[in-house]
Amino acid sequence: MAWNLAPRGRLLADVSLWSADLANLQNAVERLSPYADSFHLDVADAHFAPDLLFFPGLVAALRPHTTRPFHVHLIVEEPSRLVDRFAAAGADLITMHCEVGDAEVRRALDRIQAAHKSSGMALGLDTPVAAIEPYVGSLAAVILMGTEIGVKGGSLAPEAPSRIAELDQRLQRLGLRSSVLIVADGGIRRETVPLLREAGVDAIVPGSLVFQAADLAGVFDWVHAVPRTS
Repeated sequence: MAWNLAPRGRLLADVSLWSADLANLQNAVERLSPYADSFHLDVADAHFAPDLLFFPGLVAALRPHTTRPFHVHLIVEEPSRLVDRFAAAGADLITMHCEVGDAEVRRALDRIQAAHKSSGMALGLDTPVAAIEPYVGSLAAVILMGTEIGVKGGSLAPEAPSRIAELDQRLQRLGLRSSVLIVADGGIRRETVPLLREAGVDAIVPGSLVFQAADLAGVFDWVHAVPRTS
């Protein structure tokens, strides 16, 4: 399936399965598929990030249970070594971190292109937004982290909205704003979503915001309707 979630006017929900009931991920995917725009699967190696997270066999097992796109976020030191396995497992968009270094980023981008999947790139809080420019023409999405990499449940960093606004402006200057999705990951709460949207995000990566919601349809309706007024 093609990754076709280009910026389209409404705020998109790239739902994080890290916040689901890990003992029943199939149920989570099936329950949220009527509402989610895509599913976000973090992959961590306990080196680049402090935890161990999802693997290709899990992605392959979940793939038959939804038609929604899968966004695999490689929070690992050597993303190029994993691209082929996650592509075969059913990933539609594969994102690596800019911080792994230019040579590894380019190896990963080449592998993603060879696998006929869409490419994304993530930037941690300490990485300048300008670091994206050598690669942005090859990308379908850019994640700007709003919390420390690999840390679940943190509060949104104060600088996160201004970093999003800077990326939005850079993409406009480069003539790429209509083709690159800006994604906010980390610190996604009821009170932070409007701030992130106003700054320019096209998609958020909600976790507890949706999985702990009493009214599932209502929370997604709210997310999709959060306006960008600027």
